[in-house]
Amino acid sequence: MTLPTLHIGSRGQKIAYVQTQGVGTGVVFLGGFKSDMEGSKATYLEDLCRAEGRPFLRFDYTGHGQSSGAFTDGCIGDWTQDAIDIIHAKTSGPQILVGSSMGGWISLLFARAHPERVAGLLGIAAAPDFTEDSMWAGFDADQRAALMTDGVVHLPSDYGDPYPITQRLIEDGRQQLVLRSPLEFTFPVRLVQGSADNAVTRDTALRLFDHITASDVQLQFAKGADHSFSDPARLAIIAAHLRDLCAAADGRH
Repeated sequence: MTLPTLHIGSRGQKIAYVQTQGVGTGVVFLGGFKSDMEGSKATYLEDLCRAEGRPFLRFDYTGHGQSSGAFTDGCIGDWTQDAIDIIHAKTSGPQILVGSSMGGWISLLFARAHPERVAGLLGIAAAPDFTEDSMWAGFDADQRAALMTDGVVHLPSDYGDPYPITQRLIEDGRQQLVLRSPLEFTFPVRLVQGSADNAVTRDTALRLFDHITASDVQLQFAKGADHSFSDPARLAIIAAHLRDLCAAADGRH
């Protein structure tokens, strides 16, 4: 594990990050829900960028990994602000955003707010609007009542302990939705999605594909890939798309 540096963000939060210097268009990795920057995709892409001499940044949202705060205090808006704070503070010029699962949603929110800072976007099993369209929509009456009464419900997870889902997470998520109106991007977008993904549906991937107005948008389904999209064959797919985006961005800037 690489020891991170801490950046003090706009809310006084301590954002842990690891940065690799280089030349050319930089790459920023945005991780998933309850994940951290030590995951296999983040470190694989860091190694790839280091080998190619390209700038790379990975970080932990507040309440995740080595950053400050409790997970249950956070929400999509807070974690998006973490991304905005660290990207503005530690990079310059347009970046390639690589967003995994929830990081795909946060990448879209960042790109919508700051399109001038985005040279391209790669979504890996991107999960836009999941708090509303997956979690809230999937709650039964008892779960909805418990959320409103207790402020939290716990959902089973394939990755360990149950996920605590807070009322704040659900309510804030409704203010961050990106699939209710077109995403008017002008930079290239690549989306990869596994056919065996049990967390993000094919319909979500197709809906996101349809919502992005950019002329250069591609969606690739990988047969048999699960939500992690992190075995060697899937990592190679991610690397190929990232190289293409970087080559295009370097040619423009």
